[in-house]
Amino acid sequence: MLKNMLKATVFATTMTLAAGTFYTPAFAESVYNRGTAAESESVDPHKTSTVYEANVLRDLFQGLVMQDQKANLIPGAAESWTVSDDGTVYTFKLRKDGQWSDGSPVTADDFVYAFHRLEDPATGAEYASMLYPVKNAEEVNTKKGKPEDMGVKAIDANTLEVTLKAPTPYFLEMLTHQATYPVSKASIEKLGADWIKPGNLVSNGAYTLAEWVPNDHMKLVKNPKFWDAASVKFDVVNYIPTEDRSSAMKRFEAGELDSYDDLPTEQLADLKTKFGDQIHVGPYLGTYYYAIKTDKAPWDNVELRNAISMAIDRDFIAEKVWQNSMLPGYSMVPPGIEGYTPAMAKYAEMPQIDREDAAKKVLEKLGYTPEHPLKMEIRYNTSENHKNTAVAIQEQLKPLGVDVTLLNTDTKTHYSFLEQKGNYDVARAAWIADYKDPETFLGISRKASGNNYSNYNSPKYEEAMDKAAAAGGKPEERMKELADAERILVDDVGQIPLLYYSYHDIVSSKLHGFVDNVMDVHPSRFVSKD
Repeated sequence: MLKNMLKATVFATTMTLAAGTFYTPAFAESVYNRGTAAESESVDPHKTSTVYEANVLRDLFQGLVMQDQKANLIPGAAESWTVSDDGTVYTFKLRKDGQWSDGSPVTADDFVYAFHRLEDPATGAEYASMLYPVKNAEEVNTKKGKPEDMGVKAIDANTLEVTLKAPTPYFLEMLTHQATYPVSKASIEKLGADWIKPGNLVSNGAYTLAEWVPNDHMKLVKNPKFWDAASVKFDVVNYIPTEDRSSAMKRFEAGELDSYDDLPTEQLADLKTKFGDQIHVGPYLGTYYYAIKTDKAPWDNVELRNAISMAIDRDFIAEKVWQNSMLPGYSMVPPGIEGYTPAMAKYAEMPQIDREDAAKKVLEKLGYTPEHPLKMEIRYNTSENHKNTAVAIQEQLKPLGVDVTLLNTDTKTHYSFLEQKGNYDVARAAWIADYKDPETFLGISRKASGNNYSNYNSPKYEEAMDKAAAAGGKPEERMKELADAERILVDDVGQIPLLYYSYHDIVSSKLHGFVDNVMDVHPSRFVSKD
């Protein structure tokens, strides 16, 4: 079905867009077939969490502030903004030509509604904590305050004022995240849960949602109501999920995909030989880690968690499994954030053989040996890379008296299970920077975070993070406080960091505007094709 769709005639007749509007291209359609390693779970900005969904939503919606093709901040729905002298009040001027795809204006009230909806406990937003820097947002989300008391208000139709609890240096970058995008109140109130369906979805970005066939394709079409529609090159962007990385390479070679956002790293050398400069690998602000259930016996024993973490040979995994396209990781915050020095695990400089000996002694003390092994299940989402990583760890732990079993599910099922706080031992996870600040990596281990899959709960850690937040107006002091908080997290083994990411993209030489950057952000509106 997909193959037929991709080969269909490029001369369009009338194309249905969101909210009943129509668009007829004057010439042959320009189409971007954009491969993605996982299916999106939703296109509701308040009910998504993965980078795969972020890529789609970045095309469909536009927040107050956005990122360009180099991941630099640019105006979005707001054309300008000012900040008070104390760094706590942001005043945004919205574009007067900003429209929803149904032709209605995008107003400050739309952002007030969206921010209130994100914090409404009934929404169940995994990223509700993202807006906690906003005055009284946390209180609303935890049912201790009223929405009208939140520090967000419409001064007039085109002026939005946001008041923060304390200076927050990363606030503007945070607003590029999909959780802070506006949503159409009229559409949601009229259609309920059906507001996100193709043909119904009212959005304010460069594209609108035309079709969605699960596990086949998601078709986005150019939004003629977008304020900068004249500069958008593609008439159609097809997001095509392909979890099997090897299959994706074959589809790319056959011309069915113009780009794909991952690679089977065991084939990396051969892929570089075959595809040359079309293979893009470089530094990426992300941490590949294992979440470990800190509130479940026997994993509630920090000594045991530390022994497991210490025994894992990260150098082997980085070199052999990932073909040196990843770096060994010993901290939750990856290197590369200006002004910050990550807090590394204390054994990071120990020779691997010494680590294994130390881990073995701890396991024996706790009663675990090859004759009486510790049972441990590792869950991971579908990917040759994740499977090979889990198998390597399985083999590394076996001689120490750890009997590892593996459980694989598709990406949507995997993360849904983690988000619902399912019962497990250890699970593969990753965190890619939502903004260039240590807080994005450390905030996920806070008690209230919906992304705290490990259920890590440390009053000392909470206190340290609060202290860092209070130092928002003093950058050097704040970075020191964040490093102190990370030291607590790493020593507690609240998570098990394994690797620091690189991006692994394959990009057709026919594409232009797909610019490598540490956030691996590539808005389709800036991309074109020969």
